[in-house]
Parts: sequence; structure tokens; C-alpha cells
Amino acid sequence: MLVALPALAQQAMAPAAPASSAAAETPAAAAAAAATATATATASAPAPAATLDARLQALKADVIALNRDLLVLEEELLFPASTQLAVFVSMDVGRLFELESVQLKIGDEVVASHLYTPLEVQALHRGGMQRLHLGNLKSGKHELVAVFTGRGPAHGEDRRDYKRGTTLTFDKGTGAKAIELRITDAQAKLQPEFEVKVWP
Repeated sequence: MLVALPALAQQAMAPAAPASSAAAETPAAAAAAAATATATATASAPAPAATLDARLQALKADVIALNRDLLVLEEELLFPASTQLAVFVSMDVGRLFELESVQLKIGDEVVASHLYTPLEVQALHRGGMQRLHLGNLKSGKHELVAVFTGRGPAHGEDRRDYKRGTTLTFDKGTGAKAIELRITDAQAKLQPEFEVKVWP
């Protein structure tokens, strides 16, 4: 004899239904979504600061090299080797002379003059060399006159004004020529000396 069971009893006796597919797949889907998001974030993240800094430093080095090459090219065009003359200033210890200024004449023309700052004088004392003049000069015989002004030696603590000129007559050939004006201390004489050296 068949008896209809109440609906509530049927539900209690029925086997438990499996969890919905959406609920069953939630942990796996969440993990997959998280992995995808991480990969996307990694791909779209900006480059590390160290990499950008290295690229920036490399770019700066390229710009400096380019500027140097352009400067060399400009000098070669403006001052070809056949007519080029360069004059440099250097200094020895400098205890007997405090350099303040220099004026350079070639022939009857003043081609360069310079007033020195204390930092520039310190650089000369440390072995630096200043390019005072770069220009063109035709072949032949020429006269160079350099006049140095500064504080010279004196008895006691007084340092008197000191002005000294040096003259050089030289032949300019077909190649580039370099001349060095060098200030040295002549300790035996307790006087500064101003030498002129022509580089081959």
C-alpha cells in the first residue's frame, strides 16, 4: 500500500544535493584570478628605479661624448692645424708670486687677457694648465709678449704690486704650435721667474 509521504519528510530522506557549481569553483577561480591579476600587474608595473637610473646615466654619457666630438670638430674647422696657435698658462708652487691677471700680445695686437679668481689660481697650483688663447696665425716669424700682474715678493709681510713681461720671438711653420707660459719660484734669487716654452 502506497502512502504519500509529506513533502518535508521527502526532503529529509532525499540525498544531499551537491553544492552548486559556482560555490564549488569559487576557491579555484579565485586563485586563478589572483594569479592573472598578479601577472598583469607585474607586466604593467614600471621598470625598477635602478634600471631607469642606469639608462639615464648612459644617456648623459652619450650626450657628453657627443658634445666633446662636436667641440673638437668645431675647433678643427675654425682653427685648422696649418694655422693653429695655442697658448697655455701654468704655475709652479707660486709662493713668491700671487697671480692676478695676464695679458697676451702677438705682434701689435692684444689677443687675450684674463683676470684670475682665487679658485683658478689654486687649480694652477695643483698642476692645472689654462688655455689662454687659441687662434689662427700665418706662417712666418712672430713676436709674443706676455705681461703678468700680481703680488710679488717683498721684505717682511708686505707684498707689493708686481708687473713683469716676457717676450718670445718664434717661427710659425705649417703645423699647429703650442706655447706654454710658466710661472716658477726661483728660490735662490727669491724672485718669481716667467718662462716661455715652445712645444714641438
